[in-house]
Formats: sequence, structure tokens, C-alpha cells
Amino acid sequence: MERSVPQYVHCSVPVPRASRVPWYKSTFPAYAGIFLWVGFYLKLAEPTIGYASLSVCLWGLLLAGLLSFGLYYYIPAMLGMQTGYSLYVVGTSTFGTSGGYLIPGLLMGVLQVGWVAVIASISAHFIMSGLNQTSKGLFSLIVVLWVYGLGWVAVKGIHYVGRVAKFLNWIPLFMILFVLWANRAGIAHYEPRQHQPVTGFLNVISIVIGFFASGGAAGADFGMNNGNRKDVVLGGIFGIVLGTLFAGGVAILSVAGYLGRNAGPPSYDYTAAIASVGALAPVMFFLFAAASLVPTCFSSFIASNSFNTMLPRIPRGVSTFAALTVSILLAITGLSDNLIGFFGIVAASFGPICGAMMADYLYAGSRWSGPRLGINWGGCIAWAVGFLVGVPTLVPGLPAALVKADNPSCLYAFAFGFLVYLLLAKLGIRPPVVATEVTVAA
Repeated sequence: MERSVPQYVHCSVPVPRASRVPWYKSTFPAYAGIFLWVGFYLKLAEPTIGYASLSVCLWGLLLAGLLSFGLYYYIPAMLGMQTGYSLYVVGTSTFGTSGGYLIPGLLMGVLQVGWVAVIASISAHFIMSGLNQTSKGLFSLIVVLWVYGLGWVAVKGIHYVGRVAKFLNWIPLFMILFVLWANRAGIAHYEPRQHQPVTGFLNVISIVIGFFASGGAAGADFGMNNGNRKDVVLGGIFGIVLGTLFAGGVAILSVAGYLGRNAGPPSYDYTAAIASVGALAPVMFFLFAAASLVPTCFSSFIASNSFNTMLPRIPRGVSTFAALTVSILLAITGLSDNLIGFFGIVAASFGPICGAMMADYLYAGSRWSGPRLGINWGGCIAWAVGFLVGVPTLVPGLPAALVKADNPSCLYAFAFGFLVYLLLAKLGIRPPVVATEVTVAA
């Protein structure tokens, strides 16, 4: 490639077709493991079945899974499959070779810092519950050891983590089924606290997409290991659509059953449903924490790769552990405990990325047009507009109706990213494709 192309693009090598693997060995188990992680459904019940019936929320989960598949995952995955390149490289068409440093490059790393904090906080709380302890000092110690220890593993031995993931990812599967079985008798007796079905339905959409949005953009990294469109589609259908419906559905049914049988203090938190199983509850808290080992390692690894790729002059260890220190502070101070709010930030950040990438892909004739020189202002402006629309609380003076929790701003963020990019592309506000011999996997 030309010398004007950054090193992270210049040195990239596509995954050859001969090295690709089928969907059931790559995309499906990876995404299924993501949705089986307890952080997805820990706070899912109150904003959903607290307002709407179980059937309405289950339909909402199905639609949310389809939207996540079609709007957030499919195009990045197709770009990865067609080219063999990762998100960082295929994103240079939408945001430019220089713009890609920030979007999605550093942005992905920054959000992974938040994800590490969220996972560490949940894991530490679960360990504390298993020990029946409430000490803030012990909680802080667990967070520090958890983040630094697993961060070191992620940097030094991520390939071993991948092997362990094949087993640890399925621990939550058996546990959520056990929790459902223990609370099954109360499901028929559950009634929503409020009867606002539209609110519950829209909350399902917002929470699922917020949780999944960055994972959807990372579909390029999964797609580059797939051999054809069939792998992309089947991996997404079984891993994302069915993963959303199954994990989310089992979780809200379990909480509804817990509330319906009056098994303890009224609580929509999934931890209450876990605690209701009796003597096995402490063991299950430890197992749920153990299942969070893999997400912590992978988020730490992605953050490390992001900062090392985009800021190569800073030693990898320095940038990684500086980022993890921020994660620790977010977890210890409790700033990472607002799961629904964090999901909203993720959706606002990656909704317009996926929308702009879809517009770029379709405008180029359903293919990757190649890296664009410098900053693609079409993509950057589209992202900025979509982000502001997706996080309405950051925009002063907006009516209160626009910032309600049940407002599906995640979809607005995607739509504005798509439409603004398409408009700017038609107006010619994009730099030229770099005149280079980009190798696409054969």
C-alpha cells in the first residue's frame, strides 16, 4: 500500500479462504456465549416485565434479536467475510484511514474499558454474595485482583482463554435453566406491576440493542473467519436471534416465577431469582462469576489491541494497564453499576457506526469500496449526528418526552447514521479511495 496509508492498514493481512471455519465453530458459539453472560439479563426484568406481559416481552426479544442481526451485525459481518479484514480495516472505507483511528479504533477501546468495569463489578458482587459478605474493602480488593490478573492473562495468553471459553461459556446455560426450573411454579401467577405494554416492549428493544451494539460492529471480526454468506447468516440467526430470545426469555420467566411464587423480598433483579434456589445459591453465584472470566479476558484483549494498534508508540503493557486502572476506578466507585445507562451509551456510540457502514456498503454496490484517504467526513459527521440523537440527555433543551427510558433512541442513532452518510455520499463529501493494491482474501 502507499506510504500515506497508516501502518495498521498497511500491515493488515486478510484471512485466507482456506483458513475459514463454519458458523457453528465460530460465530454461533461466540455470540451465544455473549448472550448467556449474566450481565445481559441481570437487570432485564424490571424495565420490561415490570410494565408488560410476558408474551409482549418475549415478542419484543424476538424483534430485538432480528433488529440486532439485520441492522448491527449483518453488514459488518459481510464486509469481514468478503474481504478477510477486521473491523479496523473495513471501517476505513466509512471513516477514512485517519478517521479510523478514532472511529471505530479508539472508540472501541474506550468502550471496552467500560465493559471491563461492568464485568468486574458484577463478578465481584457475585463473589461477595457467594461469601455472604458486604465489606467495601473486600469488594475493592476482588475488583483489583480480578481486573489486573485477567488483564495480564488476556495480554499474555489469550489463546488459552479461547480454549477455556468453549467450556466456561456453557456454564450459564445449565444454571439459568436450573433457576427457571426452581421458579417455574410462579410463572402463571405473575402480573406486571404496571400495565404499559408499549413501554415494556420498547424497553426490551433498547436494552437488547444497547447490550449488543458493539458486538454487532465486531461482526466483521467474526465474519472474516467465515467462508461464505451462509455462515454469516446462520451464525447470526442461531447466535444472535435465538441467543437473545433464549437467554433473555429464560431470565425474565425466572424472575416472573420468583415474583409469582412470593419466594422472597419483591425484586426484579436476577440475583433474587438465583438466591431463591436455596442451599445451592452460593455455589451458583461463584459459578456465574467464573463464567465471567472469559468476557473479562476478551474485553481486556480487545481494549489492549485497540490502544496498541491505534497508539503504537505507547508500549502495549503501559496502555493496557493504564486503561485497566480506569476500569478498576469505575467499578470501585460504582459508576459502572448503571447497566441500562451504559447500554444506552454503547448503542449511541455504535448505532451510527453500523448505520454509516450499511449506507457505505449499499452505496458501493454491496461490497467494500476500499480504504479512503485521510478523514472521511461523511462517516464522521454521520456518526456525530447519530450519537447526539442516540444520547438525547447530552443535548440541552430537548423536551422531556425525548429522553424517556422507553424512547428507542438506539434505532434513531442507527437511522441518522445511515441517512446522513447516504446524503453526504451523494453530495460527494468523501475523500477518494486510496490508489492501492488492497488484497482481498481469495
